[in-house]
Amino acid sequence: MTLVDAHIDADLEEARLHSVQQLNVLDSPPEDRFAQITRMAKAVFGVPMSTVSLLDRDRQWFKAVDGIELQNLPREQTVCQVTVARAYDHPEDPALIIPDVSKVPAFAEIPQVAADGGIRFYAGYPLYGPGGHPVGTFCLYDTQARELTTEQQAAFRELAAWAQREIANTDDLERAALVQRQLLPPPLGTVPGWSIAAMCLPAFAVGGDFYDHYPWTDGLVFTVADVMGKGLGAAILTATVRSAIRAASRALDAAARNATDTDLGQVVGTVADQLADDFAGTETFATAFHARLHTDDGRLEYVDAGHGLSVVRRSTGGVESLNGGGLPIGILRDETWDTARVDLGPGDMLVITSDGLLDLLPAGDDAALRALFDDTATPSDVCSMVTELVASRPPIDDVTVLAIRRDETA
Repeated sequence: MTLVDAHIDADLEEARLHSVQQLNVLDSPPEDRFAQITRMAKAVFGVPMSTVSLLDRDRQWFKAVDGIELQNLPREQTVCQVTVARAYDHPEDPALIIPDVSKVPAFAEIPQVAADGGIRFYAGYPLYGPGGHPVGTFCLYDTQARELTTEQQAAFRELAAWAQREIANTDDLERAALVQRQLLPPPLGTVPGWSIAAMCLPAFAVGGDFYDHYPWTDGLVFTVADVMGKGLGAAILTATVRSAIRAASRALDAAARNATDTDLGQVVGTVADQLADDFAGTETFATAFHARLHTDDGRLEYVDAGHGLSVVRRSTGGVESLNGGGLPIGILRDETWDTARVDLGPGDMLVITSDGLLDLLPAGDDAALRALFDDTATPSDVCSMVTELVASRPPIDDVTVLAIRRDETA
């Protein structure tokens, strides 16, 4: 790569942009934890300007700016696009230090360089996001040409490492992601007459989707839910919703075991009452599909609380959508939900997804969802197909899928 080569392979660029989005930092308000870094950089190096920024698809956005008035710059008018590209070609030494950028023809016409009293010295170090992709830069600027001594270069890298810790919060995100993965239920194992597969792929390090399943007296109970929002905030509330649904379902089942079966609408209503203040305080809500399957005869009872993303693929051909049955949890207090029913015959398969999957489909509607599962005969086929779809087009929202199929010989 030459000094000014900013080319990034198309596939790498899409993965890099996805990493930028995963940080959930773009267009966020200024924060003093970043401003401390740029203030320190000016004091340590005696430079008039320092920044922390992210490189989006067509712009450079500044999280912290000290000494220069910048907010968004066209990407093609930045030196930092070269620093980001350099991270791929020179990972062992990704820093880009240019004593006088006005002497580099490709940079000389950049407005911030060409202006009277414009930038001459540039030092940039890439910052990395989830997946190890370079997402932005920590930079020093001066209006005078200059060099950095060996000791100054070491100090520059140390300040870049500080910016890296702040912009990625790597340790906290990794711990949160690990806990969230551990909260997903383990595989059910063998369920005679049935095959089951599920997956949850957060668009960010942590997400607002979840699925749950566990055995009950006459079969299986399972849930797919989606808390509005992304990142750590949604993940915290997701854990609360998951626990509340499971606790309410099991408690009401135990109380009704010697009488009639529990009304699933009552389960959802109990959860809504319990979390009403939490949803109101956080100004959010959750959609949910909560169901109970009688594995002996294929009878499925369910409540759809604003989810609306469940289909049945019939063994005889065709895919039909299940009707929604109410508002999401947390929209209105004292809302009630009705229990619906569908029968799964031999060879029939139920698929429940989250709305992140719709974002990956060209049409992004109910008809596109039905068409997607028309050629997937088994739950493992469903998960394989969704995995390939996510790999080809990184999602902007969490993607969760749960599929249950009754065996042909049942």
